[in-house]
Amino acid sequence: MADGDIDIAPGVVIFGDELRESFIRASGPGGQNVNKVATAVQLRFDAQNARGLPERVRDNLIRLAGQRATKDGEIVIEAARFRTQERNRDDARQRLAELVAKAAEPPPKPRRKTKPSKGAVERRLKAKSGRSTVKKMRGRVGED
Repeated sequence: MADGDIDIAPGVVIFGDELRESFIRASGPGGQNVNKVATAVQLRFDAQNARGLPERVRDNLIRLAGQRATKDGEIVIEAARFRTQERNRDDARQRLAELVAKAAEPPPKPRRKTKPSKGAVERRLKAKSGRSTVKKMRGRVGED
């Protein structure tokens, strides 16, 4: 595993040479620093042609990415939370790794239909009729 590779799960790896970073100026507060220094990072990952992703993970990743995915299957993550390039780079890589990890989760087990037992149904109906009787007894007293 190379220096810039990100290991997600067994059989799922993001290779460092598949990531492209470009630094852009961040918006928001920061005074002079925000006008002078390009600290925000735009991380691009070509998920469609990634070597370290199985087919199922690749499809899930593009679906989960939503608007962050382009028509060509490239995922774009912008990170501008911090005031330094290094922290924004780490943040973008961490967010990409979390997205890929979520896509790599196994599908949930299929739901098995269950049915209440006969005894449970009888107890429920008996309790309902008991409550009904109690409520009927709360009515007006008739003339005898």
